[in-house]
Amino acid sequence: MLSKSQRISAAEWLVMDFIWAKGPVPASEVVEAMERRKGWRSRTTRTLLDRLVKKKALKIRAGVRPGLYEPRVTREECQRQESQSLLQRVFGGEPAAMLLHLVGEAKLSREDIRKLKAVLSEKEK
Repeated sequence: MLSKSQRISAAEWLVMDFIWAKGPVPASEVVEAMERRKGWRSRTTRTLLDRLVKKKALKIRAGVRPGLYEPRVTREECQRQESQSLLQRVFGGEPAAMLLHLVGEAKLSREDIRKLKAVLSEKEK
């Protein structure tokens, strides 16, 4: 888990999303993907990779050339941390307020609504 001071920025999330999806990947592949998707220059992506290693969100697999970047944290761990941060900062730590806001603003399919009802029913038990 990342510390509060090590939260992942929006740009870093894009890099992490790519690496979470691809698994261990060389920097060159991340650079190419970010250039195609976002128009970023190589230096920008490499700076983000360096930051993510310093934050301990990524590691470079040892003994492999070129170095392969792989996650040290899961997407779920980062989502949990970001959710808790949002809950505290924006909703004063009140989960019901956050959920009511999100559900009220979202376009939900029937399947989404069914899943929400199932989760709420389980919480009532």
